[in-house]
Amino acid sequence: MRKGKYSDAQIMGILKQAESGVPVSELRREHGVRRASFYKWRSKFGGMDASMISEVKALAV
Repeated sequence: MRKGKYSDAQIMGILKQAESGVPVSELRREHGVRRASFYKWRSKFGGMDASMISEVKALAV
């Protein structure tokens, strides 16, 4: 299985920037993220903090 380019902490940082009001198009350009990836992350990790993400990953394994 392919390992992702971004760590959980990086994904959380990008999503928190989006929640704080930074335009999504600017974030995508800055971090080199595709639109589909950003919205998939937002649907999967939106509203979570770092501890919740690690719990979800542990349950998935």
